[in-house]
Amino acid sequence: MELRHLRYFVAVAEERHFGRAAERLHVTQSTLSTQVQALEREVGGPLLRRTSRRVELTEAGELLLTHARHTLAHAAHSLHVARQSIQGKTGLVRIGFSGVAVLQGHLIADMHAFHQANPATELTLTELPPAAQVTAVRDGTLDVGYCPRLGLGDTDGLALRPRAAATPLSVALRHDHELAAASALSVADLAHWDLVIYATREEEGQVLAQLGPETDRPRSRVHTVTGTLAALTFAAAGMGVAVVPASVNRIDLPDITYRRLTITSGPDLLIISRTDELSGPVRAFLSHGGKAEPRPPLET
Repeated sequence: MELRHLRYFVAVAEERHFGRAAERLHVTQSTLSTQVQALEREVGGPLLRRTSRRVELTEAGELLLTHARHTLAHAAHSLHVARQSIQGKTGLVRIGFSGVAVLQGHLIADMHAFHQANPATELTLTELPPAAQVTAVRDGTLDVGYCPRLGLGDTDGLALRPRAAATPLSVALRHDHELAAASALSVADLAHWDLVIYATREEEGQVLAQLGPETDRPRSRVHTVTGTLAALTFAAAGMGVAVVPASVNRIDLPDITYRRLTITSGPDLLIISRTDELSGPVRAFLSHGGKAEPRPPLET
């Protein structure tokens, strides 16, 4: 038995007339009659009593009509749900992010645009450093990552979409720090001070190399942190100078001050996803961000 048989039967049962039911279904009357007869053979008995003027339902036909309507409605709903999922209208998108993506406003803008178009789709957020986002997207615990191109590690099998151009960097430091007297700082100025950077311990050397060779000079300590507030806390406590995206400057914390870092530019903001993504909601979310990057990530 196919859904087509049930649709034909319900049309005849509701119209009480083969001719009108055939017009409603846009099929010939002979085709309709053949399909209803096939259904009757399937159930093993008559469902309709045919007269010269109208069609009446047998007791079995009355019972089947109720269940057939429910079956067709459920099938239509299932099809609708599948279509909604493919189009990104329902489902779940798990997003990882670095603080800079929020402070620059790009993640907020993308989430807002997506939610306006797909209010039934659930979005979840997890703050993670770049390399951890790469790992989570690859192993399937996250769907999308927003992070700067800094300390990414191995990105094979992932799509990188540029979301924003390179952003300037700042140095966050305690207000009474010796370097706070300058209006701007170079990487060389930071060479002998304790440094705070966004990285895991394994990524430390990679991030320092990307900032510039001066950051590899001997120093007493490098603090590696995985979040913006942690970096600012170390800096405000006088335990190091933190290299942060300039957008962090809008965070006003006690005892903290910011100075421009005279480096050519900071890292650009990327959206990370799987290259073979099949999820409709995730693909729909990605359509609100950048285009897939045609070139590989920068070598470090």
